[in-house]
Amino acid sequence: MTKKRRLITFVMVIALALSFSSMAFAIFAAGEEGDIVILTTNDVHNGINGSIGYAGLAAYKAAMEEAVGKGNVTLIDAGDSIAGEAIGSLSYGGYLIDIMNYVKYDLAIPGNHEFDYGMERFMELAEAAEFPYVSCNFIDLSTEKTVFDAYKIIDYGTVKVAYIGITTPETFFKATPAYFQDENGEFIYGLCEGAQGEELYAQVQKTIDEAIADGADYVIAIAHLGIDEVSKPWTSTDVVGNTTGLAAIIDGHSHSVIDGEVFKDKDGKDVPCVQTGEKLANIGKIVITASGNVVAGLVTAEDFEEKDEDTQAFIDDIFEEFNDIIEEVVASTEVALTTLDPDTGARAVRNSETNLGDLCADAYRSLMDADIAFVNGGGIRANINVGEIKLKDIIAVHPYNNMACLIEVTGQQVLDALELGSMAAPGELGGFLQVSGLTYTIDATIKSSVEVDDKGAFVAVNGERRVKDVMVGDAPIDAEKTYTLAGHNYMLKLAGDGYSMFKGSTVLKDEILVDNQVLITYIVEELGGFVGEEYANPRGLGRITVIKLFDDISTSEWYFESVKDAVSKKLIVGVTETEFAPNADFTRAMLVTILYRAADAQAEPGDAFSDVAADAWYADAVAWALENGIITENEAGLFRPNEAISRQEMAVLICNYYAYLGEEIEAGELTYDDAEDIAAWAVDAVGFCLKEGIMLGDDDNLFNPEGSSNRAEGAAVLSRIKLPAA
Repeated sequence: MTKKRRLITFVMVIALALSFSSMAFAIFAAGEEGDIVILTTNDVHNGINGSIGYAGLAAYKAAMEEAVGKGNVTLIDAGDSIAGEAIGSLSYGGYLIDIMNYVKYDLAIPGNHEFDYGMERFMELAEAAEFPYVSCNFIDLSTEKTVFDAYKIIDYGTVKVAYIGITTPETFFKATPAYFQDENGEFIYGLCEGAQGEELYAQVQKTIDEAIADGADYVIAIAHLGIDEVSKPWTSTDVVGNTTGLAAIIDGHSHSVIDGEVFKDKDGKDVPCVQTGEKLANIGKIVITASGNVVAGLVTAEDFEEKDEDTQAFIDDIFEEFNDIIEEVVASTEVALTTLDPDTGARAVRNSETNLGDLCADAYRSLMDADIAFVNGGGIRANINVGEIKLKDIIAVHPYNNMACLIEVTGQQVLDALELGSMAAPGELGGFLQVSGLTYTIDATIKSSVEVDDKGAFVAVNGERRVKDVMVGDAPIDAEKTYTLAGHNYMLKLAGDGYSMFKGSTVLKDEILVDNQVLITYIVEELGGFVGEEYANPRGLGRITVIKLFDDISTSEWYFESVKDAVSKKLIVGVTETEFAPNADFTRAMLVTILYRAADAQAEPGDAFSDVAADAWYADAVAWALENGIITENEAGLFRPNEAISRQEMAVLICNYYAYLGEEIEAGELTYDDAEDIAAWAVDAVGFCLKEGIMLGDDDNLFNPEGSSNRAEGAAVLSRIKLPAA
């Protein structure tokens, strides 16, 4: 629903209707006296004027204050606001704090990028902020006390709401680890990173309990945790699922759009969540109604289009201070330089090679005259379009002011680094390595055996390596040989992204040039100020090959090995060359076709079923199955090929298939707690599949006979079936 609104008609902003969950309450319904409105931002990353922008945020905040009263509106940031583009880099975050002060934030928490300019600088920024930072798990280890208050209670008349801050423990390797250490490399700050998540859960629960004891009627978490699989065991869903007492959670870090989705806490109670995406694409909104309901959702750019003129003028004044510098044209390019997959538009720089990744790595290797260069994909933050390249474009690519270094390493250290960088492939990892002077292959069908410590730092490789065919120039890498490696201090000296294997290496050139200047220098001095056809392919120059089973299956999924085995046996294929669709229905036609494939049989289509066309891809398989008693005719004359097969139907077809192979069919004793729910016609087949270990119950010892299977579950069963003797 889109309406143009004028600032004078603030109250109209809250006339939108959008229902969440089963509640009849609409989050944008007219505010009533006593309602509490909590507005949230996260991962702004210097997106000052983008989408809604800070001026739009200020206008919406004013609208809410007009509707429910100034004292009943709170504005909160869930981290990663001060770094990400040129304005942050050039002011070391200062301009962003100025803007947040102007907009009058009430609370914020440190995300991992709050530390991008160093611990000392962040403490200066926190001191300059006219709003408090809170974090229950950012600990000064010398005192074992939190660096900031763990929570803050805000009074709304008779209602007290406690806001507790939670900073991701991933900060240790997604910021610069050295910032959390003393001069001897000993950690002097902690983030409750231990015990596989239990330390963080305990600290959050302790803080919730303290806030309630302090009189809080509601406890809301402000979290920079995210929902990415790679962030486990510290995701927002992990924390909510292992605690009780939260009324809602404001999230950040994964740049996800979470529009009031409900998470379940340890007791199974609903905890609504908001996360706004990034760069002020949306505003998070939590409303505690006068009647006590808690409702969460998002305000989109279409929901509210006004800008606060005074805030915009303040921002414009800031931009004028450095606009002449960042608008300077430094080079040009005839090809688009990208971080994205050219086919899907999805971010690619954190799991595969891109031409911009190659360009950035080449810049380091050229500047340092190195054998090899590494750049972390997470440090390449923006694309460069065809045409003029301005200073602001370069700073947007490398906004973190990391410094170029050259170190001496062994081939083994390089191999370990490549293994660490590829551990999440084909999933994303900020530490994924874009390279120069080197080529390599990642076999993502091999489960990563990298071991990291509780701070994400590399420890060892304890199994088969995924990285293969590593070539330095034209020669295979020699694990014993010494190479020169160029990169930046974040990875090479400070163990950022977990690259601890480089700590203690001999530094040959120390912090020569800031990262964005490295890129400018290469383009201007080595390429003559012009990026040409050499970098035309958005997928890069062929330095990194990724062998993957399917794009939508990670090695961390429980069904990965089953799918891999079933595919290797040629029993099942993807829905496309790159997608397996693990959560899609496993249909009757699929199973019959797979059994037909396994039997390596031949058949001609029949006409027994009216819903099986002679030219259907499964027609031969259905005819074979009918001819050999694996399926039977029915009065309706229907096979129902596209219907998801139930578990008991699957058991019957598999049992009949074994009989077709000449196997002796002997049913085992049914020990499932829901055995009485299994149809009489399927009991023996289910017993046989249980005895043979082909079909198993769930963790609650239930077979769920009428439940349907998805393709991942189907693959798990197929990986256990017997193939005919050759």
